[in-house]
Amino acid sequence: MEVLEAIKKRRSIRQFTDQDVPKEFLLKILDAGRFAPSGLNNQPWRFLVIRKQDPRKPLLAQCTKYSHIVQRANVLIVVFLDKASSYHQLKDAQAIGACIQNMLLTICDLGLGAVWLGEILNQEEQVHQVLGTDANQLGLMAVIALGYPDQRGSSQRKPLDQLLVEELC
Repeated sequence: MEVLEAIKKRRSIRQFTDQDVPKEFLLKILDAGRFAPSGLNNQPWRFLVIRKQDPRKPLLAQCTKYSHIVQRANVLIVVFLDKASSYHQLKDAQAIGACIQNMLLTICDLGLGAVWLGEILNQEEQVHQVLGTDANQLGLMAVIALGYPDQRGSSQRKPLDQLLVEELC
């Protein structure tokens, strides 16, 4: 798939089939994430993959008002900021956003669907308890719910002229 085609095709998918996502697809997705740009090349992202049979999955679903999405996803990728490698909070957050976008585009390219869950950040302490992760070492940045799509994604985009601060010369 061409990059621009993937960018325009990718949409948030919140419903998934029961079909398992192959491990080799997960490795491709994570590998795409690690190639995102980061300040000082610090690569501050860390990943925790939760498969559908993981006993922590239903507990993680209780950490968000979007529990139905977490429950139906075949895979969850929990994205963290490695605090020890962090050098600038905003720049590291931007880098992790780029990392997540790389993964979302790869997910789309592989014929899968995904949604970037951010509301779960409001329950970060509870998420760390459920996952057994250390909040002093890892900052919760997002959860990506993914699987084979059981819906078509759609959304409207504002016209470019509504987004420009100044007209293009």
